[in-house]
Amino acid sequence: MNELIKAKAEAIFPQIQAIRHHIHAHPELSFHEYHTSAFIAEKLAAAGIKHKTGIAGTGIVATIEGKNPGDKCIALRAEMDALPIYEANETLYRSQNEGLMHACGHDVHSACLVGAAYILQEMRDQFTGTIKLIFQPGEEKNPGGASLMIAEGILENPKPEAIYALHVYPHLPCGSVGFRGGQYMASTDELYITIIGKGGHAALPHLTIDPIAISAQVITNLQQIISRKGNPLIPSVLSFGKIAGGFTTNVIPDKVELEGTFRTMDEEWRYKAHELVKRVVEETCKANGASSKVEVSVGYPSLYNDVTLTEKAQKAASEFLGEENVVVLNQRMTADDFSFYSHQVPGCYFRLGTNTNNDKFTTPVHNAHFDIDENAMKTGMGVLVSLALS
Repeated sequence: MNELIKAKAEAIFPQIQAIRHHIHAHPELSFHEYHTSAFIAEKLAAAGIKHKTGIAGTGIVATIEGKNPGDKCIALRAEMDALPIYEANETLYRSQNEGLMHACGHDVHSACLVGAAYILQEMRDQFTGTIKLIFQPGEEKNPGGASLMIAEGILENPKPEAIYALHVYPHLPCGSVGFRGGQYMASTDELYITIIGKGGHAALPHLTIDPIAISAQVITNLQQIISRKGNPLIPSVLSFGKIAGGFTTNVIPDKVELEGTFRTMDEEWRYKAHELVKRVVEETCKANGASSKVEVSVGYPSLYNDVTLTEKAQKAASEFLGEENVVVLNQRMTADDFSFYSHQVPGCYFRLGTNTNNDKFTTPVHNAHFDIDENAMKTGMGVLVSLALS
């Protein structure tokens, strides 16, 4: 069976490569994947694969029925959205939408899932049950396309017994994959803080309430939540990526705005930390005569890979690729809205190696130079098929 899957993946590789090139050249932001969705739907229709469009806006759910379709159901998922990054690569398939780029590999994920769909459609007389194929919008933006698609019922009628997803991983060579059972990735919540003081001349600070000086205290005090309020055995990160305030050297502004992220791997501690953030900001500002506004935009929960399912997936992948090409991953504080699925049904989110001999295509994701060794897509669609059938 594995050799048959490999042969089919090899045969359709030029088609899948062309699909990836088209999607990569026409990136669209989260929840605006109109062209991408229509393009994928067109490819599914051409292969005779039943599908529904317009779910959560641009999402697609396709179904491939084997013998006894009601026997069981397995789901496979890929994302379709891109990032607001100016692509620096000079390939023939570089982004034609200036300022947008598939820098996280969602073009690869979608192409691999289309490829897996083609293979499974040809092999539908060789398995029982139903396979759902989920093409999801908005992975890169709260509240996450996964949560919206789930709310529209995609995990019902029939309900999957398991769900799988792959993600590009430039830290592993092409031809390999990585798994980790249990807690794998963190939750992610966005913090929006406004510190409101009283502006004035920088030479007369005693007549002002300086929000810039207060913002320094706020940032420092918030780190105490991690180091003194959080259990040191629970991974947690609180980082700020944006601070905005002021106009020039000699003017103290009226306000400063901070934007950051809080991540952890414990759901109970997650929501306790939200309240601590609000309290620390409020009390630090109040002590300095300022006021504040705090918004915690609740994002994705922590990602948990079902241990039993992941062990079976790792075994199936080892049989498909060879044990030497399957590695155990370390935990990461990054996040993915696949976590919403994994809190509903047993899930397995694994990594697809995409570099060439650990020498080429090693640029990390979310980078303007990110690209892959496209032979990885043979592995990607092959492993997806192998896991679904296993």
